[in-house]
Amino acid sequence: MTDSNSLDFCERATILVVDDTPDNLAVMSSLLKGTYKVMVANHGERALKLARATPKPDLILLDIMMPGMSGYDVIRELKADPATRHIPVIFLTAMSESEDEQAGLDLGAADYITKPISPPIVLARMRTQLDNKAVGDFLRDQNAYLEAEVSRRTRQLAAIQDVTILAMASLAETRDSDTGNHIRRTQHYVRALAKKLQLHPRFGYFLTDPTIDLLYKSAPLHDIGKVGIPDRILLKPGRFTPDEFEIMKTHTTLGRAAIVAAEKQLGMEVDFLSHAKDIAYYHQEKWDGSGYPEGLSGEGIPISARLMAVADVYDALISRRVYKEGMPHEKAVAIITEGRGSHFDSDMVDAFLELQDEFRAIALCYADTDADMAAKAVQLDRLQTPGAS
Repeated sequence: MTDSNSLDFCERATILVVDDTPDNLAVMSSLLKGTYKVMVANHGERALKLARATPKPDLILLDIMMPGMSGYDVIRELKADPATRHIPVIFLTAMSESEDEQAGLDLGAADYITKPISPPIVLARMRTQLDNKAVGDFLRDQNAYLEAEVSRRTRQLAAIQDVTILAMASLAETRDSDTGNHIRRTQHYVRALAKKLQLHPRFGYFLTDPTIDLLYKSAPLHDIGKVGIPDRILLKPGRFTPDEFEIMKTHTTLGRAAIVAAEKQLGMEVDFLSHAKDIAYYHQEKWDGSGYPEGLSGEGIPISARLMAVADVYDALISRRVYKEGMPHEKAVAIITEGRGSHFDSDMVDAFLELQDEFRAIALCYADTDADMAAKAVQLDRLQTPGAS
């Protein structure tokens, strides 16, 4: 076994000895220098400066009775500073009363040794504190690593959620070029409406901050089922026939089925997709039960789908398409108001009316450009040209 005296100097623990008496500093330095790296300070201010420097001491031997800052003052400063609070302090002092010892231990000292010292006892008790510090440092490092790893994994999970949702939503965008900015607008509408209703007694239990974040992420999937609707219907520049409308209505069922299929591929149900399933399947339901696919009414419609219904209809009304002009904001607001208690949850309409200026601002921020409209016109021309793919 290698003797500790033969260890490389840089591998040894560093001891800071603090005493205002030169002879005491010399005695302690002589005792420790063969085993440890030794730093000395002859007053409290110097001790604090060395303790806060890099590298920090592994242990401090501290006298109490010193001019200026006493040892008690020094340890108070050390324990108040997060950078030095974990350095063990052993008082080496001529103050031998039990009250003095208790005062030192109450201030956070790891040990208390009275002078005159016994070298073997000092070295043994130092070794105990250094071993304790090594264990404490290891545990703090492990905890810091685990906290960092949890934070990293949490960020990674959030990124996976975002990528999954955006990848699925992009499928709808490839089929229907109207959906791009519509998706972005409805995301922001849903979040604004949910935030407004967060303190409402009917919705507060559900609309927590984490849930609102998930609703914002899930909103792009409300029309994911449109990937299963034929182009001749999806891109038709006019009213649907009754048969075509029945086919179009299946996008809600197809949307939920697509999300369920994705979960089955993972082999589990995924919490962050639960709202997406409800939004995709139920956002065409109406408060009075006249919607689809199940004809649900009132509180039977999930809150997430009721939020999306307001957002989706408002955006559909104000949005310009190649086959129609967008309605003025005021007219869209009037139509939604008219649907209060029939198409929409009344409390949600009331919240929408208070937020209508914010909805208008979101619509302007993510407005479709003329280039977007030109691209949509080309898409429709291709669809209507005989033999076009």
